[in-house]
Amino acid sequence: MSDTSDSDSALVVGGTRFIGRHVVDDLLENGYEVTIFNRGNHENPFADDDRVGRVEGDRTNRADLERARDEAEPNIVVDCVAYKPEDVEAAVDVFADVDGYVYISSGSAYGSEEIPKREGVTELCDCTPEQAEDDSAESYGPRKAEGDRVIFEAAERGVNATSVRPCIVYGPHDYTERLDYWLDRVDNYDRVVVPGDGTNIWHRAYVEDVASALRIVAESGEPGEAYNVGDQRLVTLEEMVEVVADAADTEIEVVHAGERELAAADLEPTDFVLYRPYPHVLDTNKLASLGWESTPVDEAMRRTVKEHRESDRDGSEHDPGRDAEERVLGVLDTI
Repeated sequence: MSDTSDSDSALVVGGTRFIGRHVVDDLLENGYEVTIFNRGNHENPFADDDRVGRVEGDRTNRADLERARDEAEPNIVVDCVAYKPEDVEAAVDVFADVDGYVYISSGSAYGSEEIPKREGVTELCDCTPEQAEDDSAESYGPRKAEGDRVIFEAAERGVNATSVRPCIVYGPHDYTERLDYWLDRVDNYDRVVVPGDGTNIWHRAYVEDVASALRIVAESGEPGEAYNVGDQRLVTLEEMVEVVADAADTEIEVVHAGERELAAADLEPTDFVLYRPYPHVLDTNKLASLGWESTPVDEAMRRTVKEHRESDRDGSEHDPGRDAEERVLGVLDTI
């Protein structure tokens, strides 16, 4: 794939929200001329930055995609908003001649529960024609897996196409607010309810590391290959809450609540965001072999907490209800 130089050009499909926003920052820091391509439905954080060009259009419209290619003349393309296999099919055709096209897949593409999940080893999800056209959360993993298979097939035709599979992504500007729920709890309460014994693991990836992974894979990845990305240091749910508390410079008591105690408030462990019954762990050695490194979790969380406090996000859409948590705490206090 491409050798970076001061004149290299990058096109980011998306580029204004969360991962895409950090991808643009990373590319700028590494000497790229950057163009973003999107519909303009979200605020553009680079509107006043003359280093970032913009092409308006719909990525599902092939003519718009071709226009973005022709205006940006990119060496590499980072595709942040390919949600259906047909999106990837169009992209690998339109960008067939670039030095590197990288598709954001997902750890959800894996169809088998293994520890760890390895590229080329762990089975991917199947995807039915109906799932390929569906927009639901239930079909997300199958759709991403089918997009990976499109990448593999394109590489066989000579397209410099790769994919990156992040696990749960966290960090500044996270519109999903999954981690914001926990940040808000740590910031506002002395006692934080953690479901189960706190030892469950759902691998997470700091967003700046995901951004650098996408650039590195576009530059140096092997066509037709997928690369997992996640924090080098995995932390349990309880450890994550403790890392948040350290980053927030506050002290909290982690209170474990089992299924029986949660049931007293009509709650289940899965009502708490980022709880996962079976460990989800990705092997990231393949990505590291390209020279990628992850940010230490403590530092990543400090940056995340700082931006969270400057935002108005509180993770309320994931909130099981503090009143319900207080009922759980009351039950535990009587034991």
